Amino acid sequence: MKIYCRGIIFLLLLLPLVAEADRIKDIASVAGVRSNQLIGYGLVVGLNGTGDKTTQTPFTVQSMKNMLAQYGITMPANVNPKVKNIAAVMIHAELPPFAKPGQLLDVTVSSLGNATSLRGGSLLMTPLKGADGMIYALAQGSLIVGGLGASGNDGSKITVNVPSVGMVPNGASVERSSPTSMGTADELMLNLHENDFTTARRVADAINMAIGPGTAYPVDGTSVQVLAPKTRAQRVIFLSLIENLTLEPGEASARVIVNSRTGTVVIGKGVRVTAAAVAHGSLVVTVNENPQVSQPGPLSQGATKVVQNSTVQVDQGSNRMFLFAPGVTLESIVAAVNEVGAAPGDLVAIIQALKAAGALHAELVVI
Repeated sequence: MKIYCRGIIFLLLLLPLVAEADRIKDIASVAGVRSNQLIGYGLVVGLNGTGDKTTQTPFTVQSMKNMLAQYGITMPANVNPKVKNIAAVMIHAELPPFAKPGQLLDVTVSSLGNATSLRGGSLLMTPLKGADGMIYALAQGSLIVGGLGASGNDGSKITVNVPSVGMVPNGASVERSSPTSMGTADELMLNLHENDFTTARRVADAINMAIGPGTAYPVDGTSVQVLAPKTRAQRVIFLSLIENLTLEPGEASARVIVNSRTGTVVIGKGVRVTAAAVAHGSLVVTVNENPQVSQPGPLSQGATKVVQNSTVQVDQGSNRMFLFAPGVTLESIVAAVNEVGAAPGDLVAIIQALKAAGALHAELVVI
């Protein structure tokens, strides 16, 4: 029995390693099938004295007067009520593809004025518009605020997260269908999330292998054109088949991302350097001021004076010399820097020096 099990394990070890494969739905999207951004302006009421200061935000008072006028309540023009339980807010949401009337959306509510907190407030009915100016949803409901703020009379205060931003889960009801459409042309376009010619070719090959030769062909590094049925029902079935096809995407280009402020370095696969030698050290100059008092002798009729005594010290530090052979990976560079106990900032300086010398064969992105 043990010999049988060992034989199975040995055969499994001889099998080739299966490359990681991604589904087409995870690396590409259908042209025209996209979400749309919605935005609106409204009022949040019911705040516990944490609303806008109406003396500094006149648009809040104006909005409240306009709202009351719609219900037959007219306020004199020279009256500006000082209410602290109202806040002017901006609401935004994302309208998903193929959204239909009656579906519910989550909305995010953000203070537009100087309200200190939206906790406990309720959003009044607010129309949400798209980029075309049309109303696609109506938002209303009680806010959920994850932040907390408190202050004292002496000016001290404490804030946890951001209390001036809240969320209304399922707070918006879709009133107009999403303008998303797959079209009725003979062809569909698949757009890759990342520009890569190898991946585009492999997507077309995977579709042609599953559906038939000539079904798909790459247009450029981002788009793949696919012959598709004209009727909507057939297109849904056709895309359901295509989006579940798997393939191995092309490897990303060699890239090094450096954050010079924090010393963070992200190194991608395939980064190589040519032969180079880098010396990196530090120079520390320390100036100490040690004032001393000069006291004259007895009966010398001298005056007491303060004499400045400055000490200047220069510490050159130990220079670090790094020698890299041709074709060495940045993994080896990181190991060499860590071995001598250098800081992450030293690695940033070394990478930037290699790029300036033309020894780094990769794209350097500094953020």
